[in-house]
Amino acid sequence: MLSIQTIQELAKLLRQARHTRTQLRHFSAAHPEMTIEDGYAVQREWVKLELAAGRTIRGRKIGLTSRAMQISSQITEPDYAPLMDDMFFDAGGDIPFEHFIAPRVEVELAFVLGRPIKGPGVTLFDVLSATEYVIPALEIIDARIEQFDRETRAPRKVFDTISDFAANAGIVMGGRPVKPDALDLRWVGAMLFKNGVVEETGLAAGVLNHPANGVAWLANKIASHDEQLNAGDVVLGGSFTKPTPAVIGDTFHADYGVLGSFGFRFA
Repeated sequence: MLSIQTIQELAKLLRQARHTRTQLRHFSAAHPEMTIEDGYAVQREWVKLELAAGRTIRGRKIGLTSRAMQISSQITEPDYAPLMDDMFFDAGGDIPFEHFIAPRVEVELAFVLGRPIKGPGVTLFDVLSATEYVIPALEIIDARIEQFDRETRAPRKVFDTISDFAANAGIVMGGRPVKPDALDLRWVGAMLFKNGVVEETGLAAGVLNHPANGVAWLANKIASHDEQLNAGDVVLGGSFTKPTPAVIGDTFHADYGVLGSFGFRFA
């Protein structure tokens, strides 16, 4: 386990890296004793810094929900992080590229809660009952910690990703919101276009067999820290496509079929 002083120092480095758009090298390489709990401890310290600077938490994101991503990250469960208020962007317009370092885009469903959910013992059905509506969303992920080391090209470890807000950096919601029982959410599909070309397609069932399962897992996971999901929270259930890299000038458009479509441009 890392010392409190080290955890606080790493959190400060991450916040600075986000604002200066300067990537850091892997924490796990400099601190080989680092654990998953250390990663979350760094994340929580970073949140404290953001809250002290006037930011607010508007929800949560769940990552590494697909089996393939868990295997590649050498982890057996998803990860999670907060969604801060300055990570929300409007659909249909330009998003300043200067907010990011190496952005990538993922296709997801967002659950907007109508009432609180607190674990342990939360089930998929509890999540559906507490959800006000579900809406299509695109998550913008980023890497304040290098995805691959600049010299060795070794991939970052899950401890690095968790420290780095589970890679989250932005969320764009659009399309048509629906009640959670209006359709079988497992069969929600989407096509992600970049500059007019289909880059990715997927089904929401790729997220733990049902995207609400991720929300239930999260509510139970954070209960050990005496935390809960609150009414009004936006919870990203997890991506059902591979991340698509972006550069300045790229236009993204997501078509969710019956749930509508929306997009944005990095400018």
